Amino acid sequence: MANWLEGKVVDNRRLNDYLTSLIIEVDLNGYEAGQFVRIGLPDGDDVLARPYSLVNSPAEQHLEVYFNIVEEGPLSPRLFALRSGDEVLVSDRPSGFLTISEVPEAPHLWMVATGTGIGPFLAILKSDAVWQKFEKVILCYSVSYAGELAYTDLIAEISERYPGQFCFVPIVTREKFSGALGYRLPTVMRDGSLEQFTGLEINEQNSHVMMCGSSDMITDVSEALVERGMKKHRRRDPGHFTTEKYH
Repeated sequence: MANWLEGKVVDNRRLNDYLTSLIIEVDLNGYEAGQFVRIGLPDGDDVLARPYSLVNSPAEQHLEVYFNIVEEGPLSPRLFALRSGDEVLVSDRPSGFLTISEVPEAPHLWMVATGTGIGPFLAILKSDAVWQKFEKVILCYSVSYAGELAYTDLIAEISERYPGQFCFVPIVTREKFSGALGYRLPTVMRDGSLEQFTGLEINEQNSHVMMCGSSDMITDVSEALVERGMKKHRRRDPGHFTTEKYH
């Protein structure tokens, strides 16, 4: 069982009425970009908590988690309402295998995210290891509406910093948005429009795919990759795609 660290909210940066980024001051050591922690609040004699990916790289001063409010949920509305100076609990044992150290060698790394699943990939993109390990890094970020595209300034900075190495693919599925693909990730993968957009192929010879987001997306994209002759990566059986599920 994890021990709890006492953290303090530095800022609550809302993107809109249901998406926010919580900045937390806490002394957490020994984690890799791409991992997650449990964030919690006291609930009587217990702690009510759930896992959240860290958006910050280990080199940054504060922890950051990006999440959406679940109106009927027991925890997220309480976290959503926190303000600067409020106390919050953070587990002392970061977890997760969505890290660069777990990914096999491949020329191209594809990062596939829906909604708040963008979080761990932003942490990875802010770290040095990914740029040293891969020739091309492609971020595919799918949301329902354009207003849900978060961290666009950071993504633009990364694009400017690594213009020949980084490719960003915005996907907006429920409204037309200039410069974005308009269909769900499994669709744009199967119909070839994702590869046409990037000018790169996804195959077992040159690609590794990391996925984080909705369970439906992970299931459907995994099936599309298996159709290409790719298989899930495991430590004892290296493969071509890595997933992270919290539920």
